[in-house]
Amino acid sequence: MLRFLDILLTIVHLLVIGFNLFGWIWPRTRKAHLVCVLLTAASWLVLGIWFGWGYCPITDWQWDVKHKLGEQNLPNSFIKYYADKLAGKEFDTGFIDTVTAVSFAVAGLLSLYVNFFLKKRVSSGA
Repeated sequence: MLRFLDILLTIVHLLVIGFNLFGWIWPRTRKAHLVCVLLTAASWLVLGIWFGWGYCPITDWQWDVKHKLGEQNLPNSFIKYYADKLAGKEFDTGFIDTVTAVSFAVAGLLSLYVNFFLKKRVSSGA
């Protein structure tokens, strides 16, 4: 059951990350994308006040499962964990955090643009 939960949480993580990065592209998902980005930012920043900058409840749950499966010395970041795992080497935490923050910020700004500014521009005929 723990292995299933680990795989399920990995899939959820990858879906949320993918949606946060690319959900702004399709008109039908733009509002949901904005909500997802805002919830992610709230988790990182607001919950981060109590649990540490960049806090993600999904990572918290997954790390609990991984600890029960015997994994130790897990990084704070799911993205760092999988980047290291896929590359077969250890990336600098600061580098991964910077790439994550910049990518997220760009996707968030694009979401604001397509949800608020692009709509006005298209509807005004510009």
